Amino acid sequence: MREGRDRSKGSRGHRGSGEQGCESGDGHKERIQSAQTFRRGRAIAFLERLDIKRSTLMQQLNQPEYDAIKQVLSGELKATDAIMQEFIHAFELREVMLEQDVKRDREEVKDESN
Repeated sequence: MREGRDRSKGSRGHRGSGEQGCESGDGHKERIQSAQTFRRGRAIAFLERLDIKRSTLMQQLNQPEYDAIKQVLSGELKATDAIMQEFIHAFELREVMLEQDVKRDREEVKDESN
């Protein structure tokens, strides 16, 4: 009796899984690609938020009213940079960082001209 139960459960489970896997192979790849794209998008959005925080810290470092906490701001800026670099490396977002560097360079040139 025990063999009959195991055999029937195993047969249905394997047969059902195998048939679905063969028929929906392309759909599975699309779902994986979609999930990877979604996760990558969220990673990029988080990196953009870190970049905004970094820009804010840079602005605060240049403002005289923050002179009393300049060392703290500098430490936070270094920590933010380190987190960004680790994040870029972990999620392989090098091209995103290059885009942000170009954008930052443009902003710095614009600020210097004012």
